[in-house]
Amino acid sequence: MKTNLFFVVVFYTLFGFGQTEIKVLPALEVLKEFDKIRDFTMDDSGSEAYFTIQSQTEDVSVISSSSKTGDEWGAPMIAPFSGTYKDMEPFLSPDGLRLYFVSNRPLHDSISKTKDFDIWYVERLSETTAWSQPINMGEPINSEHNEFYPAVAENGNFYYTGDRPESKGEDDIFFSEFKNGTYSEPISLNESINTKGYEYNAYISKKDSYLIFGGYNREDGQGSGDLYISFKNTLGEWSKAKPLPQPINSKQMDYCPFVDETNGTLYFTSRRVSNPDGPIHTMQSLLQFLNSYENGNSRLYKINIDITKFRP
Repeated sequence: MKTNLFFVVVFYTLFGFGQTEIKVLPALEVLKEFDKIRDFTMDDSGSEAYFTIQSQTEDVSVISSSSKTGDEWGAPMIAPFSGTYKDMEPFLSPDGLRLYFVSNRPLHDSISKTKDFDIWYVERLSETTAWSQPINMGEPINSEHNEFYPAVAENGNFYYTGDRPESKGEDDIFFSEFKNGTYSEPISLNESINTKGYEYNAYISKKDSYLIFGGYNREDGQGSGDLYISFKNTLGEWSKAKPLPQPINSKQMDYCPFVDETNGTLYFTSRRVSNPDGPIHTMQSLLQFLNSYENGNSRLYKINIDITKFRP
């Protein structure tokens, strides 16, 4: 039996992380049987969640959802718009009436060939009505290149990952201002955020005041991919991004952040590995490790966090 899907890291200091204790708590028990769950988004009430379930090779990538009644999460269900193409990285708008996601689906039903990854969305009139058919965001957000990991603030400002030629290196975090009902031409955020390497998976706060994103193999990181945070000042300038500390970041890949701002909880994906207690000399001990939670597969975690403690 695998351990529960979510881990909670409990703070014992008021600032920073200091001495910590990691406890496994039952949460979203309904997802424990899935080996690869990549990302997470949730509504303000904490009762509706969306996430991506993938095969190990990522040939299958499906957006699914779960609803919470009382203290219990219901069995996950495949979203009505997903299951045919490679879909991933859902993000609920702050009002809960639009769900953005990434897909390689063709632009029209009359086309059978898949395309590059674009950002799409579905919308609804209320939280109790059905989602619409998927709508491609179109230009200027989408392009002939790949777009990933959408995130939107309450003011409509849009952030996402792109591999456009104007990137500062590899993948960058791009920004498009929402003004007078339209989106401006996207720009790559400056060197406070982006480098010559890979930046990706940006979460923007509802008030458009801070950004948490992934940076790959940076000198100030723990190794592989790490999560970084940057704050916007009153002039609209971003502070120099700083890595979040351990135990959030690990030596393995840490990515796909989402913040439950109501309850002060950071959700993220990690491929961290908890080494066995001793040498593996028997098949039983090998299977015990392979079936453990921290075995290098993409898993979801959450941690209580006070964002204000990281302000420069």
